[in-house]
Amino acid sequence: MKIIKRSGAEVVFDPEKIIIAVAKANESVVPSARMSDIQIKRIAEDVERAAENMNRSLSVEEIQDMVEDEIMNLRAFDVARNYITYRYTRALVRKSNTTDEQILSLIECNNEEVKQENSNKNPTVNSVQRDYMAGEVSKDITRRILLPKDIVEAHEDGRIHFHDADYFAQHMHNCDLVNLEDMLQNGTVISGTLIEKPHSFSTACNIATQIIAQVASCQYGGQSISLTHLAPFVDISRKKIHKKVIEEMKALGKEFDDETIDKMTEMRLLDEVRNGIQMIQYQVVTLMTTNGQAPFVTVFMYLGEAKEPQLKKDLALIIEETLRQRCIGVKNEKGVWITPAFPKLIYVLEEDNIKEDSEYWYLTKLAAECTAKRMVPDYISEKIMLQNKIDKNGNGNCYTCMGCRSFLTPYVDEEGNPKYYGRFNQGVVTVNLVDIGLSAQGNVDRFWEIFDERMELCHRALQCRHERLTGTVSDAAPILWQHGALLRLKKGETIDKYLHGGYSTLSLGFAGLWECVYAITGRKLTEPEGEAFGLEVMKKLNEYTAKWKEEENIDYSLYGTPLESTTYKFAKCLQKRFGIVKGVTDKNYITNSYHVHVTENIDAFDKLALEAKFQALSPGGAISYVEVPNMQHNIDAVLSVMKFIYDNIMYAELNTKSDFCQECGFDGEIEIIEDEDGKLIWRCPNCGNTDQNKLNVARRTCGYIGTQFWNQGRTQEIKERVLHL
Repeated sequence: MKIIKRSGAEVVFDPEKIIIAVAKANESVVPSARMSDIQIKRIAEDVERAAENMNRSLSVEEIQDMVEDEIMNLRAFDVARNYITYRYTRALVRKSNTTDEQILSLIECNNEEVKQENSNKNPTVNSVQRDYMAGEVSKDITRRILLPKDIVEAHEDGRIHFHDADYFAQHMHNCDLVNLEDMLQNGTVISGTLIEKPHSFSTACNIATQIIAQVASCQYGGQSISLTHLAPFVDISRKKIHKKVIEEMKALGKEFDDETIDKMTEMRLLDEVRNGIQMIQYQVVTLMTTNGQAPFVTVFMYLGEAKEPQLKKDLALIIEETLRQRCIGVKNEKGVWITPAFPKLIYVLEEDNIKEDSEYWYLTKLAAECTAKRMVPDYISEKIMLQNKIDKNGNGNCYTCMGCRSFLTPYVDEEGNPKYYGRFNQGVVTVNLVDIGLSAQGNVDRFWEIFDERMELCHRALQCRHERLTGTVSDAAPILWQHGALLRLKKGETIDKYLHGGYSTLSLGFAGLWECVYAITGRKLTEPEGEAFGLEVMKKLNEYTAKWKEEENIDYSLYGTPLESTTYKFAKCLQKRFGIVKGVTDKNYITNSYHVHVTENIDAFDKLALEAKFQALSPGGAISYVEVPNMQHNIDAVLSVMKFIYDNIMYAELNTKSDFCQECGFDGEIEIIEDEDGKLIWRCPNCGNTDQNKLNVARRTCGYIGTQFWNQGRTQEIKERVLHL
């Protein structure tokens, strides 16, 4: 059994340390108030037994809490008092410099929590360590100076989660839709260098990757670009190639006709498109931003964005090549084709591609093959999104999310036109719904009282995010605010205007609806009573965001939080506060947003139909998924799910498996087992290899694919997922 020290390092549990600590407290009281040696030993044994039953690595604080409880149970109150005083004194000493141990453990690569905090960051790499070190300083300043004490305490207790505190000290926003069209058509500036409008498709692709890297280094969330913004450069290259082919034929003294010239032009054009898309794929996965990871970028593929016939055909050409190359994958260090984490791909299902007789049905079939092999693309239903995203003009809109799932609210600019590219999200604060459910102790009236209190807490925390961005000058991130990625402000100009009026959003996140509903009603979300209460909670959350928006002219929006490491944090906090409650806190994770629990036996179509009701009530961002086996030989089934998505739910994905063992060459699903200490580890089912450095594992956990492994809570969640198809 392991425990996690305050520095984050994981060490073997040693009951002798408990005996020594309690013995010291015992000796500090008068003989008549002391416990016997047998009683002290029994305390250590009871704590060890209780810790083993938790099925996870406990923190030092949790172990010490258990020790306190055991001393109190033996009614040795004087000993308990001295033990608590000693803990408090040591805590004051540690607070005098809160970051040293954390930073040192990062440098020595023995911080277990950080190792598994982000499934797309490798903490052994210097640039990642540098980002984490800066993050520790930011979190320390945030806790001590920038946030009110009650918000900090609520975050540490797991009642809410104040996201990305490791970046809060700086004036940075969360995620956005990059206005690639403006930057390519009107030029931009990168690192002080003027970049003019490109004269070919390949150059446009190269510039796009540089923009992606620059944007990723100036924010902490995801970004999205549209292939539609690259499509005009296909025809620019076509005309350029056409002219060059004619010149070459003349120089060679060859006779030629228009058909031959056109054929040669298209052949060379296809090569350029292929090379351009390959450049984007390989640049994105090999680029490293200032936070030590590949850019969190989403590529949007929507035929409906192209309004002219030729532009639409060229966009289809780009989409086809993007899907083909992603289906192939990228090579790992062993030269084996594997699934890359980025870029994330989103394919829009629409009238032109959803039926067998549709003009672009061939693209949908190719998308299905790519999903079956590489887990992407994910799917947006144009039909449902046009119903859900109505702007003030009464028109439906279809557009991409910012990164994995965060959606902007519908917005119309001063000219009356819908606008999405160039907009952004200010940040997220998530409420732990499970904590409210358990705090109410089954009393519905009390539930709503606590609910109101937590909403006020979240509101003040969100206001802190907004106020932190207020006054930010464009010079802080020129690529974003001055050179077109988001805006084209002057030097010294603030972004304040764009924090109001709906241009940007603030996200109220929620997590654990499944467990919350069960805690109050004793029913699952899949049962009528549970569904009804769950929908009532969602509607109430939306009432609050609407109220805040009306009062402050800021677009607060409800967001289905994609828990990653936080799922483990929330579970640990709940177990500490409420113990093990069957069906609620008996896992080391809680359920993402409104999702059906991963262990629930439900088929793909029923799951998507049910979750569609909740997704419609999560306008600030949400995604649903179905867990499927290897579908590479059953593309028709994938297409059936895609057609169901088109008719029933706005945004969904299929989770397949795509792993590789570098030791034996096994290409299949790497399994999760318990080691002798009860820790969950990954193992090749073919050769037994458990060295994570020699395993390529890809799993979708939060809307995007992770490849650097996960903490124990998320790993348990992955292990317990049932198939829906």
